[in-house]
Amino acid sequence: MAATSLSASPIAAATTKSLPHSLLRSNLPTSSLRLPQTRPRTKPLLCASAAAVDVDQAPATATPTKTLPFRVGHGFDLHRLEPGYPLIIGGIDIPHDRGCEAHSDGDVLLHCVVDAILGALGLPDIGQIFPDSDPKWRGASSSVFIKEAVRLMHEAGYEIGNLDATLILQRPKLSPHKEVMRANLAKLLGVDPSVVNLKAKTHEKVDSLGENRSIAAHTVVLLMRK
Repeated sequence: MAATSLSASPIAAATTKSLPHSLLRSNLPTSSLRLPQTRPRTKPLLCASAAAVDVDQAPATATPTKTLPFRVGHGFDLHRLEPGYPLIIGGIDIPHDRGCEAHSDGDVLLHCVVDAILGALGLPDIGQIFPDSDPKWRGASSSVFIKEAVRLMHEAGYEIGNLDATLILQRPKLSPHKEVMRANLAKLLGVDPSVVNLKAKTHEKVDSLGENRSIAAHTVVLLMRK
């Protein structure tokens, strides 16, 4: 190993300061002092940006990477309400003066439920599996999306434990239609209606939801291992 000058680097300078005073006062030239050579790192340190993974490039699979006895998923969807569109919620046509502007039939409840199931399975969201850039989904019934989500759920070895959904809109009142929507949703999911809960709330005339310019839905689903 070649001799290293203590004045050659900040590390050497700091080492010189730490030497005993008796050695520093000796006539021994500092150039003759040998320092242990610092070994280079064998592996580079990974920063957060270098280790980031583009999730959009990850292949979708119906089988979650880890088998769990339970899986929980949350779904959210919102659509603008515009005149000239039908208002379809839970597969039921609701009489109203405006409906959801969307690429498909704009069923905010079914879209939300699909996203909750896909989320519980750790799969891409509904927009990635059924992109609105694909013309074959234009005007499509959202029941198609539900059936595919259910197929993926069963393929992964899960079934629905229970589902809780909340619709948020100012008008129309959904009380007369809730039971029909709930029964139809249970039928599409292939479950007993007792495990499907559906609530509807106004937005107290606040924001676009409260001004009858949009409709939103939240869904939480529990999947159980078969």
